[in-house]
Amino acid sequence: QVQLVESGGGLVLPGGSLRLSCAASGIIFRINTMGWYRQAPGKQRELVAVITSGGTTNYADSGKGRFTISRDNAKNMVYLQMNSLKPEDTAVYYCTVYGRGYWGKGTLVNVSS
Repeated sequence: QVQLVESGGGLVLPGGSLRLSCAASGIIFRINTMGWYRQAPGKQRELVAVITSGGTTNYADSGKGRFTISRDNAKNMVYLQMNSLKPEDTAVYYCTVYGRGYWGKGTLVNVSS
């Protein structure tokens, strides 16, 4: 059974930072591309970043230069470091095994003063 458990969300001031974590189980983690998506209130879910099994990364324009996705294959973990956060980054952030339809339950990031 595949499980993805996100953590690290919360309330942060504009300009602040957060590091999201995702613990994966039930898959051969090291061979899978992993991703982060987000869904803001009233909007569709959108891609934030992906990282391949080989460590190649790709980012949506909204996060380029501010967000960094990384993975630790020994721990079956994927991370999203978010810096210079803006109110428009407020959303529920979801971890996914990219292209395979497995999703976590999400963690809420609220950027507000």
